Amino acid sequence: MIPVDEQLIDVHAHFVTPSYVKAATAAGHTHPDGMPGYPQWSATEHLDLMDRTGIRTSLLSISSPGTHFGDDQAARALSREVNEYAADVVREHPRRFGHFASLPLPDVDASLDEIAYALDVLDSDGVTIESNAHGSYLGDARFEPLWQELNRRRAVVFVHPTSPRCHEAVSVNRPRPMLEFIFDSTRTVSDLVFNGVLTRHPDIQWVFTHGGGTLPLLADRMELFRAAFHDSAPDTPTVPEQLRALWFDMAGTPFPHQVPALSAAFGTDRLLYGSDYCWTPAEAAAAQIASVDAAAQPGGETWRALTTRNAAALLTRLSI
Repeated sequence: MIPVDEQLIDVHAHFVTPSYVKAATAAGHTHPDGMPGYPQWSATEHLDLMDRTGIRTSLLSISSPGTHFGDDQAARALSREVNEYAADVVREHPRRFGHFASLPLPDVDASLDEIAYALDVLDSDGVTIESNAHGSYLGDARFEPLWQELNRRRAVVFVHPTSPRCHEAVSVNRPRPMLEFIFDSTRTVSDLVFNGVLTRHPDIQWVFTHGGGTLPLLADRMELFRAAFHDSAPDTPTVPEQLRALWFDMAGTPFPHQVPALSAAFGTDRLLYGSDYCWTPAEAAAAQIASVDAAAQPGGETWRALTTRNAAALLTRLSI
């Protein structure tokens, strides 16, 4: 039996519903982000994986391509539908699941309405957004009212990568989650940095995926360009300092290289566990957890205990 403090809190877990898949497919997302198709999801199968691998709680969210497929009204309705569905799952299994609510970006007004409904009525644990909204990255000035409200609420904002608008030219017909998701997360973080969003809204709890993508390798290069060419106040934190205030999950291939690189760059105080189930099949998620359990942790603490402690600090509802 795995001790309670080593039972994982999975901040990067997904769900789909038949109506969501139908809406996305009707909008042209028949091969989402270049993948063969959509997975199936049920609470029963998800709980089975959690019980087998020692996951105490999974935070559910809708993955790419999100809930806005071009029509504002349809996006509002679909966001509300999937958020209410997830809230029902959480009510049925209150300690096993949590929920990050989908927002119908780039519709800012509707997203503000959905934040209020999700956080005040549904008791969602935070919100989820894509790394770009129809090609607009998160530093875009039109999103400023959104960041003001989320900062006021000290909200958790889970940023999931999605395909860049130019993916046809750069993905060379390979599934975009392999490379493009990683670079798109890096791109949107750089946009938040260079447009001052992170420093203007320090109380947003940003969560980025897949070990920070290429940020551990590029943070110093971004700082070189910021210091040399960007007009910022003298007391502006450096890029590495700003990135150390973000949270990162370890979804994907955390060992042997991804997590050590992230830890060397930004430390482990904000490192979280993520499975990426159900887009990552159950057996692959179980193998990833086995790699986490087998990895050496400096200082003797397990990665399970470290990430669970961090998640409980971020999501106080889930603390023991």
